[in-house]
Amino acid sequence: MSLIQRHQYILDQLQKEGEVKVADLCEILDVSSVTIRKDLKFLEEKKLLFRTHGSATLKDPYVNDRSVEEKKLLKVDEKESIAIKAAEMVLNDEAIIIGSGTTMASLAYALRKKSRLTVLTAAMNVTLTLIDHPDIEIVQLGGIVRKSSSSVVGNYAEDMIQNFACSKLFLGVDGITLDFGLTTSNMMEAHLNREMMRVAQKTIVLADSSKFGKRGFGKICGIEDIDHIITDHNISENMLRSLEALGIEVSIV
Repeated sequence: MSLIQRHQYILDQLQKEGEVKVADLCEILDVSSVTIRKDLKFLEEKKLLFRTHGSATLKDPYVNDRSVEEKKLLKVDEKESIAIKAAEMVLNDEAIIIGSGTTMASLAYALRKKSRLTVLTAAMNVTLTLIDHPDIEIVQLGGIVRKSSSSVVGNYAEDMIQNFACSKLFLGVDGITLDFGLTTSNMMEAHLNREMMRVAQKTIVLADSSKFGKRGFGKICGIEDIDHIITDHNISENMLRSLEALGIEVSIV
């Protein structure tokens, strides 16, 4: 296979799968990893793909910290559908944790139809959404306020969460990859999310399909550490098969 044919094959696979791995390309194209890495470097310089560790994607995998006001305008319908599905999983008399993010704000709105519920949260927009509900008890974690996410982080919140045990954690993320796991753009938020996972029996991730293949600065956990993902129908078949092969339950809305 010529150089041009190799490049075309790589780009065709990217269009089909969204991601290609160096190891797979070496085997299929019967060339060395050095050759494939040179191919990917050339294509990246032509702005046709983005290289990551051991693979390449069509979209820039790295995410920046953006304000909640900006994020809430993105994927609105998908977030609402994901939130409704998540709310259906919540039972009366449960104690749950809700993380931060715009999808979590949508979840709080969907939970207003519930009764006899205890909600622990670091997100102030979640608290404000539920504050007038007569049958939902809210435990607002304290700490350093992250204005960009309308939530708190830091040692006070981490110490406080250790005093509780909850059935479910509903977690929002900025990125999900198979090799690096779940990430967020803020390292302090990532650490608080890990502490939330320790005190919850089950971790349920709410993430629209645009989060897959993305990577934020702060790692929350490995992909194998979560129990369930709720996402939209635009998730790739390859990602869906990989998640299910790892034993992760996936709900698609």
